[in-house]
Amino acid sequence: MKDESAQVRWELHTQRPLLALAVAFALAYAVPIVDSDASRSLTLACTVVEWTVWGSFAADYLVRLALARQRRDFVRSHWLDLCAVILPILQPLRLLRLVSTLMLVGRRARMASQIRLTTYVGGAVIGLLMFGSLAVLSVERDSPNGNIKTLGDAVWWSFTTMTTVGYGDHAPTTGLGRMLAVGLMLSGIALLGVVTANIAAWFISRFDKDDVEERRQTAAIEALTEEVRALRAEVAALSGGAPPGVPLPVPEAAEEHSR
Repeated sequence: MKDESAQVRWELHTQRPLLALAVAFALAYAVPIVDSDASRSLTLACTVVEWTVWGSFAADYLVRLALARQRRDFVRSHWLDLCAVILPILQPLRLLRLVSTLMLVGRRARMASQIRLTTYVGGAVIGLLMFGSLAVLSVERDSPNGNIKTLGDAVWWSFTTMTTVGYGDHAPTTGLGRMLAVGLMLSGIALLGVVTANIAAWFISRFDKDDVEERRQTAAIEALTEEVRALRAEVAALSGGAPPGVPLPVPEAAEEHSR
């Protein structure tokens, strides 16, 4: 019987192969852009690899849909995956294949429970920086009024855009380039917010742990103080001192600590 456990097993078994395909896609996307004089056969081979990787992620979505118990709920909760699968079919541009594959890789990576938030954010930053640089270089290099002509210019522009610094020494002039700039800026702000929230949550958790430990120690000291009082009262009663049940003074150090 098809159930969620089969879907989970499929996702666990396909994580590493899909990650390897994502690396292959990165290389296939980068080679024709970095090497503008690449041969026609090499460019064609890279295009085939790009479509193959996208097709693999699309097939992965369809298999997970088939294994889901509630398919409507799956489609409703994974609508972004569905958009990423349909996007390149509507308009087969390399930039759309890049966007859709990045979306599918990102969504798939978030499902991996063993991937920590720090690893995911670091990978997202590196991926956006690399692909943003390649994408803007591919659309701006041949622009007559553009000033992003080399990979170094593109990397510098992507870094300043993601950090929302924006020195202005390099800027896109085409419509696609400006759309990429908007995407990088929004992504940079979102990732910065995730990092800030993660750091704040870590500090709050540390303070909470310290408060809990302090309360535990205070409670233990108060319990020991009561035991000492009771023992001193019993000793005094046995030695002919104060009658039982009459509290005796406690050492100042213990009483001060209990406060």
